[in-house]
Amino acid sequence: MKIVKDEIFLDELKTMSKNMFGNLVKAVVDIEKKIMAVNAELHSDEEQILLENGSTQNNLWGINLYPEKFGTDNFVEFDSMINLRPSQNNRTRGVDDPRVQDLIKNIVDKLTINE
Repeated sequence: MKIVKDEIFLDELKTMSKNMFGNLVKAVVDIEKKIMAVNAELHSDEEQILLENGSTQNNLWGINLYPEKFGTDNFVEFDSMINLRPSQNNRTRGVDDPRVQDLIKNIVDKLTINE
């Protein structure tokens, strides 16, 4: 597992995906700190490491990254059990608020380097 604060190379995400699930990398994004945890079997493990490092629950969202689809709308998938939050008006495994989706995409775009 890795916390990405500055950048991660697309090739590293591709290697992670091949080693873990074949085509995807699980990630949890902190929309306040603009960081993400990547490369764990469960989103909840990434969520836990971010909480232990000072993140707050309301700012953490689970996603899946598909490195082979980098540069397309299908690079980021909003699907995680940790996203089920009726108290935040998020009643699905997705991210229901388009504004939060845009924040997540922008953070992922800034952190992911394609070289």
